[in-house]
Amino acid sequence: MEKRKLENLGIETSLLGFGCMRFPVCADGKINEPEAERMLDKAIAEGVNYIDTAYPYHEGQSEIVVGKILKKYERSSFYLATKLPLWKVEKKEDIRAIFEEQLEKLQTDYIDFYLMHAVGKERWDKMLEIGCIGELEKLKAEGKIKYLGFSFHDSYEVFEEVINHRDWDFAQIQFNYMDAEEQAGTRGYELAVKKGVPLIIMEPVKGGSLSRFAEDIMGRFRQLDADASASSFALRWVGSFPGVKVILSGMSTMEQVEDNLKTFTPFKPLSQEERAVVEDVAATIKSRVQNGCTGCRYCMPCPAGVDIPGCFAAWNTYHMYQNYNVVKWRWEKEIGPEHQAKNCIKCGKCEAACPQKLSIREDLAKVQEDLDKKEMIL
Repeated sequence: MEKRKLENLGIETSLLGFGCMRFPVCADGKINEPEAERMLDKAIAEGVNYIDTAYPYHEGQSEIVVGKILKKYERSSFYLATKLPLWKVEKKEDIRAIFEEQLEKLQTDYIDFYLMHAVGKERWDKMLEIGCIGELEKLKAEGKIKYLGFSFHDSYEVFEEVINHRDWDFAQIQFNYMDAEEQAGTRGYELAVKKGVPLIIMEPVKGGSLSRFAEDIMGRFRQLDADASASSFALRWVGSFPGVKVILSGMSTMEQVEDNLKTFTPFKPLSQEERAVVEDVAATIKSRVQNGCTGCRYCMPCPAGVDIPGCFAAWNTYHMYQNYNVVKWRWEKEIGPEHQAKNCIKCGKCEAACPQKLSIREDLAKVQEDLDKKEMIL
């Protein structure tokens, strides 16, 4: 198992981290605990020592199950990461109460890596006003938190503000070969390295989007290595950046565990030829975008309630990855029937405001037609 040194902390972690947000589940939606334990035991036996969970994962059950599973291991033999759910913090006193609840669920006296969860501009400003960091630093001084960091979902400019606020022990960002220019992205990576802040990476396979492709792409990967999965190339792309210390993978099956262990034992950075193929794959995926919506929202609000940028984002993503499951949650839940393209009344107000001069009304009809099919183009 590949290990990486976190020089600022004087410790060494496995490059592969076990993300406990996608455990296998039973028919009733609850975690399949025996199988989850079998998977986690396998990963630990093969050298994985970074275990990541969070307050909301599996509707609050992940921390409980992780606590049960890890109880049989010597506490110093692994690094445990969990996160403060910022959306539940209304006052300073909430922080310690939530933290103590997490300690109880995880059956431990301390957390190795504790993160402010899903930091964005709005939450960041609220936490500064509440005095969140001061409270977390108190818990760290008490020895209940070993290392303090944050997970991030916003623009590079916000990332720059957050990472420069204090001397963080580590930071967690979304990073993969399709999102190199999104959120913190490559610029965020470079800033963290410059500041000596080790990086934990989430969504290296973009929620599974980079794990399965049609033959035109899979054929390119097989020419490089007939036995390697598409996921392995995505993981190796991330791991080829030396400032990356842990790559989190949310594994749902033993097959995924075994494939990831194979990728990281031993770990091989991408060769020049492999990197060129991955970059070509990324260009192919991006070429499938159906329209040039930038999400500027000048078209909003829509008189009929259509989430125009959301609809186009779902539509473009569907075609990019040729997989309805990639957009199912966004389309059916986040956007929902009341804000879908079918509600368009063709008034044209949006097109008059669109700086890209898109044929919005025409494209919205295509959005609804394509996504109603719920096809797996693969």
